[in-house]
Amino acid sequence: MAFNQLAKDRPRLLIVGGGYVGFTLAQRLQTRIKESGGVVTVVDPNPYMTYLPFLPEVAAGNIEARSAIVPHRQHLKDCELIGGRVESIDHANHTVSIRGIDQGPNFDLPYDEIVISGGSMTRTFPIEGLADSAIGLKTIEEAVSLRNWVLERIEIASLTDDEHEKRKALTFVVVGGGYAGTEGLAELEDMARTAVERNDRLKVSDLRFVLVEAMDRIMPEVSKERAEQVVAQLRSRGIEVLLNTSLSSAKDQLVKLINMKDKSPAGEMYTDTLVWTAGVQASPFVKNSDLPVDERGRVRAGADLRVTGDDGPIEGAWAAGDIAAVPDLTGAGPGGFCVPNAQHAVRQAKTMAKNIIAAREGKALEDYYHENLGAVAGLGLYKGVANVRGVEFSGLPAWAAHRFYHGYAIPTIERKVRIFSEWGINMIFGRDTTGMRHVRDPRRSFKIAAGDDVDKVKARL
Repeated sequence: MAFNQLAKDRPRLLIVGGGYVGFTLAQRLQTRIKESGGVVTVVDPNPYMTYLPFLPEVAAGNIEARSAIVPHRQHLKDCELIGGRVESIDHANHTVSIRGIDQGPNFDLPYDEIVISGGSMTRTFPIEGLADSAIGLKTIEEAVSLRNWVLERIEIASLTDDEHEKRKALTFVVVGGGYAGTEGLAELEDMARTAVERNDRLKVSDLRFVLVEAMDRIMPEVSKERAEQVVAQLRSRGIEVLLNTSLSSAKDQLVKLINMKDKSPAGEMYTDTLVWTAGVQASPFVKNSDLPVDERGRVRAGADLRVTGDDGPIEGAWAAGDIAAVPDLTGAGPGGFCVPNAQHAVRQAKTMAKNIIAAREGKALEDYYHENLGAVAGLGLYKGVANVRGVEFSGLPAWAAHRFYHGYAIPTIERKVRIFSEWGINMIFGRDTTGMRHVRDPRRSFKIAAGDDVDKVKARL
């Protein structure tokens, strides 16, 4: 099946990945390159950019899922957009192999320049039962599914007289104490608390939330003292925080934990809900390329964001974001490289946009340099922590700083208006704790109506 190629004879800047880097870069360059006779092509299996810091709020129902994503076709109107995955890169011949979504056509696409901005994916380990029972918090679909699942567990628990099943339904385990895990767990607990308070058959004390972290602290982005205060706050809410602890098995809904220091057993619990947020890894497609990749699977890049090998920069190849090993010239990054976060990705994209134009005009390139402004985190409604330029604070001011920063940072005016409007509505009317059932099986009702193995379908969640 042939690909209906829109731009056949125009110089192509190919952007692999439409996330923070890809979207920001395309938005800044699309009109200028189009006017010069070229085309910006963005390849991504998703037709939108996901604003990842909002995933915990989507999971908690503070904002709607569609407000946390930015649609490509609505905001990249001067780009050529391809819904697919790049499976391999042959930079020597300036060609990529693309597979269309839903096992669509496979085709080769030529380019003049390429930007590697494929981001990252959840990093997992070969733990028994993990792949079968856990869910991540890295995509908008996971956040939506997790919200509905937690609310459904609460309803199920309120109707059973089996104490084991009730405890299992109301036990929620999150593995990974970074920002995603800590914020996700805190937001979910806040939502679950409200949902239980509205259910007269349950008590808040019936809920059990557990945060499992392999290191001796959580949230490395803030100071150790502030991280300890967050742990104390979570524990004051009844949340169990288990440090120096890891997951050894998750088979048959039984979570088994071990102590990291001596690998001895650290307890076990039955749960219907296991959330895995223990790290990310670079998207693996770059391993199928002739571009230089480091030992962690990241594309090697210079400070000017050109892909750089042992013999220097590679002509016509650029990289940034989570998928790239970009030097941190401030010296603050672990191993000398920028950490994989949105703050770096967006700013790298802005520097890259200037450098791509400068390179075309024969001008000097600019090195990427950015000092971390700090970090903000929401821990539920009116609760948060923040470190802004070395000044640390918590509670309501930190929660407000978190919302204002991320409300400002999400791309496009249209999305900003949606986000602040939804926050305002929720502050007036309160949190919505209504779950949508059977989102994972939307044809369930129709199959029952059609008589398709009725008993089996009815028994399925």
